[in-house]
Amino acid sequence: MDEYPWLDGVSEQTIRRERAKARELRKTRWWQQKTASGVCHYCGGRFAHHQLTMDHRIPLSRGGRSTKDNLVPCCKQCNDAKKTLLPAEWQQYLENIGGGATELS
Repeated sequence: MDEYPWLDGVSEQTIRRERAKARELRKTRWWQQKTASGVCHYCGGRFAHHQLTMDHRIPLSRGGRSTKDNLVPCCKQCNDAKKTLLPAEWQQYLENIGGGATELS
């Protein structure tokens, strides 16, 4: 776990397994449909479908899993900014920076 010192009991093996599941889900029709609109889940910005990344709403490092209800398409900028924040923490971050972006339901 030295690679992830901030983890609260989530093993590297679990993270690797969940990342592998996410890679498989990226190949599915379900993911193609999720990205077809080209809309970032977090900021609502429009992007080419191939520019959207897969984000775990509840990060793997915080106990999230690679399940359809936990995965959303988002732009790289939002994904990089969100890092390992939980949805409530992300919302607080957006409120603190005073941005117009809000999480889409």
